Amino acid sequence: MDYEILYQPSYSLARVQLGEGESITAESGAMVSMSPTIHLEAKMAGGGLMGAVKSAIGGESLFRTTFTAQSGAGEVLLAPATTGDIIGLQMAGQSLFVQPGSYLAGATGLNIGVQGSPRAMLSGEGLFLLTVSGAGLLLLSSFGAIHKVTLAPGEEYIIDSGHMVAFDSNISYTVEKASGRSQGIGGFLKGVVTSALTGEGLVCRYRGPGDIYLQTRSFQSFIRMLVPFLPEKSK
Repeated sequence: MDYEILYQPSYSLARVQLGEGESITAESGAMVSMSPTIHLEAKMAGGGLMGAVKSAIGGESLFRTTFTAQSGAGEVLLAPATTGDIIGLQMAGQSLFVQPGSYLAGATGLNIGVQGSPRAMLSGEGLFLLTVSGAGLLLLSSFGAIHKVTLAPGEEYIIDSGHMVAFDSNISYTVEKASGRSQGIGGFLKGVVTSALTGEGLVCRYRGPGDIYLQTRSFQSFIRMLVPFLPEKSK
């Protein structure tokens, strides 16, 4: 299986070349075009009904599509629903946490699950995170371009949760106010006010070692920017 990413970083398109008998699984609706040698099969996400429900709550599709080159080699073109970038990662047994909506496609040998995350919910990212582990190609998408940050052991980094795409599962994180940690009720209230005035609110503090993949734009911020321009429902 070979791949290339075209038209980066604003309107990225993934071209996946499949040899006869090779397969790749993608989010429902991700296919742009494909060779006539490719066969499609839809399967419930998460390995069952409950997994599919969790995936849906976490911002993913109820079903995923498997593309298989059955009658000769062929290609599949894949793209996310929003404008932005695509990155290809060659997984080699490690595990990643992926934010809802960032999984685009992956080799059929990858294990894709769903993990509850109250901390992610507090930071505004939803109740569930996808877990991706195993070996093979993983395609992730973003809103905006993708920026990689590598943390050394014990190194900390603070990120606005709306800019997260994925991070290594061995990285630990906590949710806190953008203004930082505070002591006592007075310090907490002051921190809340400062965070509100800066427009940042809650952020996540990550601790290495491991890799973090960020998106240069926040979809939530983009939606908030559009709201004042939307027509109001007449009474």
